[in-house]
Amino acid sequence: MTASTVAPDPMIRPCGDAALLVEVGDLDAALDLHAALRAAPPSGVLDLVPAACSVLVRVRPGTDLRAVEQHIRGLGTAVGIPVGTSSDPVEIPAVYDGADLPAVAELLGRTPDEVVALHANRVWVVAFVGFAPGFGYLAGGDDWFDVPRRAVPRTAVPPGSIALAGRYSGVYPRESPGGWQLIGRTDLRVWDLDRRPPALLVPGARVRFVPVGRP
Repeated sequence: MTASTVAPDPMIRPCGDAALLVEVGDLDAALDLHAALRAAPPSGVLDLVPAACSVLVRVRPGTDLRAVEQHIRGLGTAVGIPVGTSSDPVEIPAVYDGADLPAVAELLGRTPDEVVALHANRVWVVAFVGFAPGFGYLAGGDDWFDVPRRAVPRTAVPPGSIALAGRYSGVYPRESPGGWQLIGRTDLRVWDLDRRPPALLVPGARVRFVPVGRP
């Protein structure tokens, strides 16, 4: 991920009396805005909730939303703020034996070993979370991993499954239905209610997959 520049004229909409939704148009701009707001948060901010094309800024009740909006618009000149601010990436041990790995390799015109190498030899960034508690949408910084979802979703995907869909990678935190392409698995728990915080992957965190062998 590169240094950020914040979109100069984002669409900013009020969400009730204690939040603003900042719409910036695409994932890269949302990543940049989230990084800039983490580095220089507005006064009164409680939480930043990034999504694919926007960031929700939640503030304490009574906070002057006009001042918050002015602060956000003032970030339009910010440069040099790194996207993915954690000093060390979260390392996820990965066994690349997913059932869809051969199909993904064919879709991308690569061998399975090449797909594994390309997936592991990069630092991903948690762009946002959703779908299920602890599920982070990992952005890889380019369009190389742009693969379609499965034509027929699975009714049950095992927890720890490492998957691809669109431009994102992810790790299923628990068993659930799912249509992402499965390329591997990990024993690392990305969602653990006995851990504080329970989510291992939070927006802005960097992630690296570490191959630990294949059958």
